[in-house]
Amino acid sequence: MRLDKYLKVTRLIKRRTIANDACDAGRVLVNGKAARASYEVKEEDVIEINMGTRPLKVRVVKVSEYVPKEDASSHYVVLE
Repeated sequence: MRLDKYLKVTRLIKRRTIANDACDAGRVLVNGKAARASYEVKEEDVIEINMGTRPLKVRVVKVSEYVPKEDASSHYVVLE
């Protein structure tokens, strides 16, 4: 699954266009490297989002095309 779509589906970022813009601006890192929106997310990837006042670092647990709102947080583990 594309990185921008994963961020939107798991509700780490509210809208896919915002996720896409954040990737283009270099605010999203995957495994310590700047990632494009088209990056294919895999399990065990570490995603860092540097938006707002507090950076967010998560590890991908599951990847699926559709995630109900209640289950969104079960697809990642917050590291910091």
